[in-house]
Amino acid sequence: MPALPTENMNQAKAAAIQAKGLSSGYEGKLILSDINFSVRQGEAFFIIGGSGCGKSTLLRTLVGLNTPQEGSVDILGKPFSKADLPTRRAQLRNIGMLFQSSALWSSLTLRQNVALPLEEHTALTRREIDEISMLKLAQLGLKGYEDYYPAEISGGMKKRAGLARALALDPAIVFFDEPWAGLDPITSRKLNHQIKDIQQTFGTTLVIVSHELESIFELADRVIMLDKDAKGIIAEGNPHALLKSTTDNRVKDFLHRGSSNNHPV
Repeated sequence: MPALPTENMNQAKAAAIQAKGLSSGYEGKLILSDINFSVRQGEAFFIIGGSGCGKSTLLRTLVGLNTPQEGSVDILGKPFSKADLPTRRAQLRNIGMLFQSSALWSSLTLRQNVALPLEEHTALTRREIDEISMLKLAQLGLKGYEDYYPAEISGGMKKRAGLARALALDPAIVFFDEPWAGLDPITSRKLNHQIKDIQQTFGTTLVIVSHELESIFELADRVIMLDKDAKGIIAEGNPHALLKSTTDNRVKDFLHRGSSNNHPV
């Protein structure tokens, strides 16, 4: 078997994401302080914790929507948060994002929404862009809905259309902000299966903000738990292992709430 080029070997060994000494907040208010963690390539990594602990702030900082007050973020072994604008723009080619609201443009059809990242980041022809957009929608169970507008479909279908757009460029990493918000249990389980299929089929790294315990226990390879008062990480590991072994009452209360007692360890 021929040896891999050095650059490919380095990327293969690199973490998908590396946060180093990361501090972030808004308008001078510190929400997170001195955060350090890494996300392995191909894993489902959850950011969990109670309301107001900084989950979405951390996610926005990782994808470049917030500028860190201190520290840095590397993507696939390369500087991201401290890179110049052209470099960051090129790196965004490796990143997909599913926002909590799906963030679909209401004036565009589903096919046109999925086409947006392809139009922005590639030199493909119109026909090629349309073909890829329709393929991505079909993969998420939306064949036949390509020319529907967001207002004409259900909440669950909007989530899937948003996910199709996030996957348009076949990114190495996909970020999710509370993907199950507003969905009924049956639709949530279907979305879980589709997310798991993406990870297993394509080796995609998943970074998911959620407090939805059923999905955390079903999908997460590893979690970090944030705490509002600590302004940082108070637990890290596989959720089943944490449920069994943690001695931190904050972590116990979060993982044992409601029906979570029934989750196997």
